[in-house]
Amino acid sequence: MITEELKILMVEDNPADVTLMRREIFKVAENAEVIVCNNLTDFRLNLVNNPPDLIISDYNLPTCSGLEILEVAQKLTPSVTFLFITGTINDEELAADTILSGASGYMLKKNISKLHIRLEPYLNAISKNGPMMHPVRKKIVESKKLVRDIEVFLENFSRENMSHREGMLKIQEDLKRLKSGYDFKTLKDPNSNFTPED
Repeated sequence: MITEELKILMVEDNPADVTLMRREIFKVAENAEVIVCNNLTDFRLNLVNNPPDLIISDYNLPTCSGLEILEVAQKLTPSVTFLFITGTINDEELAADTILSGASGYMLKKNISKLHIRLEPYLNAISKNGPMMHPVRKKIVESKKLVRDIEVFLENFSRENMSHREGMLKIQEDLKRLKSGYDFKTLKDPNSNFTPED
């Protein structure tokens, strides 16, 4: 039994399967925190705000595919173990594609009662490497946030510069028009003897 606190992010839309998988997880990791989501937006938010130690995902979801979930995970948390637990991968070629795409493994839902046996080696490895990986993951998340902040700053800075540049060009054009278009004699004050030639 693993006693360390582990964060598991589950992407699943079937409440009955969520209940079964939770039960299997707690058979091997009694202090696991299991967060469940069922769409890409919530998944992305959880990855950024609360990076997990393990991701378990269904392959077919109502609003996206498991491969889309895996792609986001690979971008945001590439070092996190990712497992597909699904009822739809019956094709060996498709199963191989999931592994080639970066998943650590997959399991069919018909074997869900053995999930705890399949999870144990992954969770043991995670609990052993966790103390080293957590600070690294935290730094990666902080770095990605910093990069996003810099990108936003540069985008706003660029937009402001374009606005200033456009303003300066307009002023220059107006000055050129003033220099070439005005007849200075028409600007003479009728009450003054001053002329531009004076």
